[in-house]
Amino acid sequence: MAISLDQMVISNCDFPLTRRGHERRLALLLSANTLFLERGYDAVSLDDIVNHAGGSKTSIYKYFGSKEGLFIAICDYRRAMFFQDICPAFEQSKNDLRDYLIQNLNNFYIHLLDPENAAFIRLIVERTQATPEFALYIHEQGPKHIQATIAKVLENAHNQKILYCPKPLFSAQIYIGIIRHLEWKTIMGIEIKKTDAEINEYFEYSVDRFLDGHQRV
Repeated sequence: MAISLDQMVISNCDFPLTRRGHERRLALLLSANTLFLERGYDAVSLDDIVNHAGGSKTSIYKYFGSKEGLFIAICDYRRAMFFQDICPAFEQSKNDLRDYLIQNLNNFYIHLLDPENAAFIRLIVERTQATPEFALYIHEQGPKHIQATIAKVLENAHNQKILYCPKPLFSAQIYIGIIRHLEWKTIMGIEIKKTDAEINEYFEYSVDRFLDGHQRV
């Protein structure tokens, strides 16, 4: 089950135990999310967030530790929402591998088309240039997590002799590459001049070629 924005927990910070505390924390998260998207991370101060949300900076320090902690909380929430429909658990007895791989790509693409999602990804990329530790954190929680999830599905298929996939992590990286150019076009604001049907046809073709390359001989 997906967690809500006001349930995100920051290490070494207090978590509200009262309804009023939850409301105050949520207001800060929502205000910061709005302001970061409107102005960018560096252009937003704690005073700006407090003026927008109400309350005081004391609450930010109490619940998030710092402006960066607040930004990470928003990133964690948005990442959870972004990936909850991408790479769900695969059950061999219920799911068709081809359909599963195609659907994951379509889900990823639909999420990318949301202007707010694309804008926030751009914001994250900008922020990672200034903070290497944050860049590593985002990679571990995002791209690397997806690769590991797909790799596990492929490893299981290999073990069950459905596919020949002796290096599942390598293969997972190839699979994710199917959508990479669409992802970067979206992030850079380049119009994708293809219909949904054409995109789905591309995904189907690419997954079929991907599976052809992993057939047992």
